[in-house]
Amino acid sequence: MLSKTIRFALAAVILAITGIVLVRLHAPSPLTLSDRAVVSEALPRLAFLRESLEGGSAEEMQRLFPEGYSFSYVLYGLSWVQVGIRDHDLRSRAVGEARWALSHVDSPSGRAVFDPALDPAYGVFYVGWSAWLRGGIVALSGEADPRFAADVSVLASAFERRLGLSDPFLPAYPGQAWPCDSVVALAAIALGDTLNGTDHASLIARWLASAGARRDPATGLLPHTASPGSGARATSQVIILRFLYEISPELAANDWRTFKRHFGSTILGIPGIREYQRGVDGVGDVDSGPLPLGLSFSASAVALGDAVVYHDSWAASALTGLAEATGLPVSWGGRKRYAFGFLPIGDAFLIWSFTAVSLRAPYAEARTAHAEEDAWPSWWWRVPWYLMGCLMVLLAALVTRLGPLVL
Repeated sequence: MLSKTIRFALAAVILAITGIVLVRLHAPSPLTLSDRAVVSEALPRLAFLRESLEGGSAEEMQRLFPEGYSFSYVLYGLSWVQVGIRDHDLRSRAVGEARWALSHVDSPSGRAVFDPALDPAYGVFYVGWSAWLRGGIVALSGEADPRFAADVSVLASAFERRLGLSDPFLPAYPGQAWPCDSVVALAAIALGDTLNGTDHASLIARWLASAGARRDPATGLLPHTASPGSGARATSQVIILRFLYEISPELAANDWRTFKRHFGSTILGIPGIREYQRGVDGVGDVDSGPLPLGLSFSASAVALGDAVVYHDSWAASALTGLAEATGLPVSWGGRKRYAFGFLPIGDAFLIWSFTAVSLRAPYAEARTAHAEEDAWPSWWWRVPWYLMGCLMVLLAALVTRLGPLVL
């Protein structure tokens, strides 16, 4: 039998959880916060990630998917670069943390799963992402790095050879290429032009034209894989959109609007990102994770960074609210983790998105609107959550009014 005390305690728990969820739905997005506030929110998350990396989380993530090790360190380092850009007082610390992360990427363990026989050596994923992190450190520190210039030259030469074969997409693994990896690499080349004074404008223009001919006819977006007939998918598209902005902001802004139309969820109360375009159902994989109701939570987390870069305050607010309400964030000991810290790579993608800035454009320019806001998500996306909250309040009231119950 449930005593009166237990019933009131149960009702209190129901009300507390309901209140926490509803409050988190209104968590401020990075676009509504000052730089100092964003950094203040980021530091406990980065402290958790540093602790988890020192505890072997990168090796654990590697066992889950092929780039788990590299992504764990690259995203940690890039997040610190973005923190340093936002807060000049932390610049020295940010440079040190980013270099620590890069030292793990630029190591035998970081290269272990990649093939040195590819063009470029170790593949476009490895060279592109490591070059982007290295360039971020150059941008933050103001110190030239010959290795960054060399990586940019290697990537440019590889793209020249690939375009000579009428193919814009470099391989990440033998016989496998994903357009998103090439976009990251091309952004690193563009960043090199900005920081080193080189000029690859012609190469970039030719690549955009060649890749444009491979766009998915159903959505008008770059495809998920380099295979003929490949359609667009959210897990790769959110990466493409983040880096395409660094290459061609106006083209990227148009793709962002198109992406929201095709992949923005219209499910009541869940302003997430579908893995497949509306009207198409598909299965999840190691990149997307499970797809409840067709939604990819990994793509939704990365899309937050897209919304921040494109200064899409409506989408950024909704995606922040979704992450805070469903991500089960917990803070203690000066550290903040999501999903109780069970999947640190998810935290890494989320903090990279939350602190997002453009590395190539001046920060003030990156904060201007390059993409018009539209009707996604609908203004009433929180209404179903409010209704659910009302039901929980009624349930709590019912629990307190019931007489002793027999279990």
